[in-house]
Amino acid sequence: MRRLALSFIAPFSAAMLLPMAASAHPKLVSATPAADATVAEPVKLELTFSETLVGPLSGIELTMTGMPGMANHKPMPVKGFTSAADGKTLTVSLPRALPAGTYDLKWHAVAADQHRVEGSYTFTVR
Repeated sequence: MRRLALSFIAPFSAAMLLPMAASAHPKLVSATPAADATVAEPVKLELTFSETLVGPLSGIELTMTGMPGMANHKPMPVKGFTSAADGKTLTVSLPRALPAGTYDLKWHAVAADQHRVEGSYTFTVR
């Protein structure tokens, strides 16, 4: 009887582990510009993830949080950009180069497991 019970438990245990391996959440692997980087007037941003993205469900919010010479600069959302996911890379095309200042980039990514994962980082444009 014990041998019969083990013959059912082993396959069931293995089956329980398979969905966990196939449903990994996307993680940000690299970004251009990178977190805490100082760059010169970018016109394109690229975020690469560990998993293939679902394009329409993945994207960014970009906010200018500081401007040289303006001590009390209020955060200003950057608008007018387009984003597209191609495999594991989310590419953001800006309508013009970003002006000097500090920026907060908030990203959200969805992969095949349909779970939304979020993160953020800052960078500076000189």
